[in-house]
Amino acid sequence: GRKICIVTDSNVGPLYAKAVQEVLETTGNQIFVYTFAAGEESKNLNTVQDLYEFLIENHFDRKDMLAALGGGVVGDLTGFTAATYLRGISFIQIPTSLLAQVDSSIGGKTGVDFRAYKNMVGAFHQPKLVYMNMSTLLSLDTRLFNSGFGEIIKHGLIKDAAYYRWLQNNAAKSQALEQMIAGSCNIKREVVELDPTEQGDRALLNFGHTLGHAIEKLMNFQLYHGECVVLGMIAALNISVTRGHITQAEYDDAIQMFKDYAFPTNVTGISIDDVIRVSKSDKKMEANQIKFILLKQIGNAYIDRTVTDDEMKRSLTDIIR
Repeated sequence: GRKICIVTDSNVGPLYAKAVQEVLETTGNQIFVYTFAAGEESKNLNTVQDLYEFLIENHFDRKDMLAALGGGVVGDLTGFTAATYLRGISFIQIPTSLLAQVDSSIGGKTGVDFRAYKNMVGAFHQPKLVYMNMSTLLSLDTRLFNSGFGEIIKHGLIKDAAYYRWLQNNAAKSQALEQMIAGSCNIKREVVELDPTEQGDRALLNFGHTLGHAIEKLMNFQLYHGECVVLGMIAALNISVTRGHITQAEYDDAIQMFKDYAFPTNVTGISIDDVIRVSKSDKKMEANQIKFILLKQIGNAYIDRTVTDDEMKRSLTDIIR
């Protein structure tokens, strides 16, 4: 006897909204569908306001629920709306992209971009359920699908060397995908359970994101999130080599792995100085210092607040051409 609003975008909605609506109708609840324009450019407060209005006009109350059907943009925006509508209502995640399944749908981080500053407005709001159906991955183009491997590889690099080595040996093996997703989700679960609101070690999940977010913004979101995270990880790995934490051979192995998973390892059209400038407007700044995530060794990350502009510049030299 409640209401559920399926929130989706113009790419995913035509593929799956009707099927999900039909399944949810069997629960005896009244089902609504709200669709917004696909793309990072819709992940803002204007879209949230439009969704608020839709919920108000259809008399959604605190005991009703939202269902995020889509990739990371849909999940982040729907979660933020759920966290803030009537001071918080329930929501579930139905992630349809690989990146959303292994990362953004898990852990309760929600948010939207503010004037192109990524995820600057948000809240911690845990979903009641995350439902992953791997068949949705079949509808992704190759590049969007591959983007999800950036977060999968990241989880191995920061927390599980054995999982990372296994990923190296199973690149391009489709039969290993379910194990990859399960392994990645488990690593993120363990981190989030210990630090749900990122007061400490949950920040390790930001490996590659400090400079990656800056590149993503400066490229006007023409690169996928996972691609930008990989570029940021390359820079962080470079600094980790220079500081003597990992070897040049381990760095070279990681670069080869990124190539095996079809990631670009450099980018053109932006400047190193701009990347560093934009990184200092990121939400990971603390007391005017960047919280940079580096590796002590493969599978063992740590938070560092001493990375200098010169170190960042040098680490970006091979990435930005």
